[in-house]
Amino acid sequence: MINFFNIIFGDIIIIINSYIIKILLKLKGIKVGKNFYISGVPKLKLNSTASNISIGNNVKILGDIDLRIRENGKISFHDNVTIEENCRFVSARDGLISIGENTKILSYTTINGGSDVLIGKNCLIGKNTSINSNSHLISKKMEIVNQGYNIAPVVIEDDCWTGINSVITMGVIIKKGSIVGANSLVNKSTDEYSINVGLPSTKKKFRE
Repeated sequence: MINFFNIIFGDIIIIINSYIIKILLKLKGIKVGKNFYISGVPKLKLNSTASNISIGNNVKILGDIDLRIRENGKISFHDNVTIEENCRFVSARDGLISIGENTKILSYTTINGGSDVLIGKNCLIGKNTSINSNSHLISKKMEIVNQGYNIAPVVIEDDCWTGINSVITMGVIIKKGSIVGANSLVNKSTDEYSINVGLPSTKKKFRE
C-alpha cells in the first residue's frame, strides 16, 4: 500500500511513513537515530526489553522487515546500514546481532542468533543468505522439535561479500575481505581475502 501511494505522491509518502514509524518504534522503547528511512512496516515480536534493539544514524530499510527478540537477545544496526525488504532478524538467549557501519543486507536474508552474529563494516550480504548461530540437537531419543539447541557465534569481518543463497553455519568466522560464492554452504572459517565456493565451500583463490 505504501508503494502504491509512493507512485502517486512521490517520496513525500516515504518521508511521512519514516517519521511515523520512527515515533512508534521510540514509543516502544527502541532506540532510533537520525535520518531514519523506511519504505515499509517492521513486524515486531518482542519477548524481551524493546531497548535491546538499537538503530543508528542514516539507517535505510527498503521495505517490510521482521525483528524478533526473546530472553536477553539484542539487535543493533549501526550507522549507514541498509536493509532490503523481507529480511528477518531473530536474537535469543544472550545473543547479539550486530550489523556494522555501511553494510548492506539484501532481500530475504535470515539471521538467527541464539549466540552472537557479528557482521563488520562495509559488507554485502547477498539475497536470501541464511546465517545461523544455533542448530537443533538431534538425539533419536526425543523428537527434534522438543529438543534444545547447540549454539556458537558467527563472525563476518569487514569487507566481506556473501553471494545469493549462501548458508553460514554456527561457529564460523568469515575473515576480513572474504567472498562466499552463490549457493555455497560455509561450515568452516575462511582465510582473509579468500574466495570460497561450493557445498561445502572450499577456498578457490585469493582476491588480487
